[in-house]
Amino acid sequence: MAAPAQGSVQKTEEEWRAILSPEQFQILRQKGTEERGTGKYDKFYEEGVYNCAGCDTPLYKSTTKFNSGCGWPAFFEGLPGAINRSPDPDGRRTEITCAVCGGHLGHVFKGERFKTPTDERHCVNSVSIKFTLANPSL
Repeated sequence: MAAPAQGSVQKTEEEWRAILSPEQFQILRQKGTEERGTGKYDKFYEEGVYNCAGCDTPLYKSTTKFNSGCGWPAFFEGLPGAINRSPDPDGRRTEITCAVCGGHLGHVFKGERFKTPTDERHCVNSVSIKFTLANPSL
């Protein structure tokens, strides 16, 4: 997959409100967090791709999802160029956002010693993503 064009989806807050549910708007646009253990993708392990719920950009392959026990979907890496990282204002965590629309996905944590190839945990709100089955016609 080609790297997405950074910032290529730009909408006003009113335009985002018109296309997102109130919960999606609160998380994607206002950097909220869904309640732990309530997201539909926390314990979901079908084969496919997770896209941004705001702009439909592919973000994660299902093969990078793992059970971290944190109460949110966890991935050990995103698709190349799909995710931006920036320190939270308090400097304690690193926020991850969609590189195309800037939607808040969650946070990334390093060095937690999960047995993954990257030793990273992308802790993602289920509301920020939507799943597409691999080969749905088969």
